[in-house]
Amino acid sequence: MSHVPHELSEEFPDAGAAMAKLKAENAHFVKLAERYHELNRDIHRAETDVEPCSDDHMNQMRRERLHLKDQIAAMLADEPA
Repeated sequence: MSHVPHELSEEFPDAGAAMAKLKAENAHFVKLAERYHELNRDIHRAETDVEPCSDDHMNQMRRERLHLKDQIAAMLADEPA
């Protein structure tokens, strides 16, 4: 499979331990991360014309991904180093 940009591990390269801890201990974080991953794959498929979509739908998906990323970033920032 081709490389999919914007994976959480790339977006937060220094937060691997914090992400692992949150995935193990926080169901809400798991839900956000799973939705981010699902949405990111959908965007990648649309961008590569595997599953084309309208510009409006693409923009909506990108906004939702950004909102999820913001929530994930806030949770990671609250996690002790």
